[in-house]
Amino acid sequence: MKKAMIITYGCAMNVNESAKIKKMLMNMGYTMTETLEECDLVFLNTCTVREGAAVQIYGKLGELKQLKENRGAIIGITGCFAQEQGEALGKKFPTIDIIMGNQNIGKIPEAIDRIETGNFKNVVYVENKDELPSTLSAEFESKYIATIPIAYGCNNYCTYCIVPYVRGRERSVPMEEIISEVKTYIDRGYKEIILIGQNVNSYGKEKKDGSSFSKLLIALNALEGEFWIRFISPHPRDFTDDVIEAIAVSEKVAKNIHVPVQAGSSRILKLMNRGYSKEDYLFLIDKLKTKIPDIGISTDIIVGFPGETEEDFLDTLDVVEKVQYENSYMFMYSIRKGTKAAEMTEQISEEVKNERLQRLIKIQTLASKNTSNNYFEKTLTILVEGESKKNKEMLTGRTSTNKVVIFKGTSEMIGTFVKIKVNECKTWTLYGEIV
Repeated sequence: MKKAMIITYGCAMNVNESAKIKKMLMNMGYTMTETLEECDLVFLNTCTVREGAAVQIYGKLGELKQLKENRGAIIGITGCFAQEQGEALGKKFPTIDIIMGNQNIGKIPEAIDRIETGNFKNVVYVENKDELPSTLSAEFESKYIATIPIAYGCNNYCTYCIVPYVRGRERSVPMEEIISEVKTYIDRGYKEIILIGQNVNSYGKEKKDGSSFSKLLIALNALEGEFWIRFISPHPRDFTDDVIEAIAVSEKVAKNIHVPVQAGSSRILKLMNRGYSKEDYLFLIDKLKTKIPDIGISTDIIVGFPGETEEDFLDTLDVVEKVQYENSYMFMYSIRKGTKAAEMTEQISEEVKNERLQRLIKIQTLASKNTSNNYFEKTLTILVEGESKKNKEMLTGRTSTNKVVIFKGTSEMIGTFVKIKVNECKTWTLYGEIV
């Protein structure tokens, strides 16, 4: 029996594409395994957002060389790093049999067949990055949570980001295809649908057929069934009033809104080409909180962007204190060749970046604790996801605002919605009991 493994790096889009690759491999008769040494095929689904990703990928390719020598395993690589490097990657690592660009993963079965039949030594597909890929079935890790791409590529060209160069221009999936796919997963018993894209709330802009993110949310909310809709990642600039209204009136749209700020300084935001100021961002947050009182807000923050002064950084801390995010994904700026920021002077030292990151983490930890305390003695609906990793006698789930809740329950509850009354609040986790 042929065995395969997919090793995934990077974002939610990569995770989704790995689920699709998994389905294709299973359809071809492969059994998935977690033991690398017994693999007959390994696919790396790669990321290139940060410069250090290349080191990690090169190290894994070196490890796979031994596997190929021992078992003759087929080695494939896809994702943004494969898209960026193309044929040059195969020349550097002759171990690789298949190099597959982001928009070409549907050709994986064909590529594997060519290699297995001995007709080709190497297969490379890295073209057509600006084309809309066909809809493919996926085999998700969870039987209750599905991710569905609604758009590919990005038109924003933030100066620190390589994504538009490796995933192409923004292309929106036709609304009827998204609705049909969501309905398919709901009919199969999925309880949470996560809409994904590089910039989900600009969905439909380039189509010029009346499609929009707000209309999509309203249409999905109207589908029959008990489920939640989440989405990642939006752009603050595209949080138009109709989108905010759609979230507010749609009971099936989860009330955790990810609003990436990236930096609190208007000067740095301009250097990042983000298209909004500190004041614009805080005005948006006020609108969201006013229109959706039970909202939970999370964000992304980059520390140490080129030219960031102490005053600029204090602006970031000020935003975190004002907004009171439930959670933040915080990173030190990493040079990425091919982006405008990589060519900027005044690069910040690793020592300064790390020191600022630690200060930011302290402020965010306090904010997370404050927001957690707001849940005390509230009764919440949660989606039960499974057993707690730390205590198998407990179950874990998430609120609409994406807060983790631990409670006592039975395995029959997994994959269902239950009501929990919160009786203890910790920084990142709530504890409660079924009511």
